[in-house]
Amino acid sequence: MGFWTKYFTQQIFGNWLGGHIWSADRTAQYREYLKSDAWKRKRYVVLKRDNWTCQYCGAKATQVHHKRYAKYKIGKEPIKWLVSLCGACHKKQH
Repeated sequence: MGFWTKYFTQQIFGNWLGGHIWSADRTAQYREYLKSDAWKRKRYVVLKRDNWTCQYCGAKATQVHHKRYAKYKIGKEPIKWLVSLCGACHKKQH
C-alpha cells in the first residue's frame, strides 16, 4: 500500500482494524479460521472465562466477539482481545 493510500485510509477509517482494509482473500482466510478446531478451542476458553455470560448485558453468551484483530496473522489474537456476548449485543457491536 502506498503512502497516500495508507494516509487517506487512516484519515477515513482511523484505527479501524488496525487502519487497514481487509481484502477478499483475508476475509476468506478469516472465515476458514472460524471453522477450525483452533478457533473452537479458543472460543470455548473465552466463553468459559466469562462464565457463559454476555459481558455487556448479563444475558447468556452464545458468541465471541473480536475487540481487535491480529494485523498480519489470522488466529493469533490474544484471548484478552476476545469477549463473550449474546447475539443481540454482538449485532450492536457490528
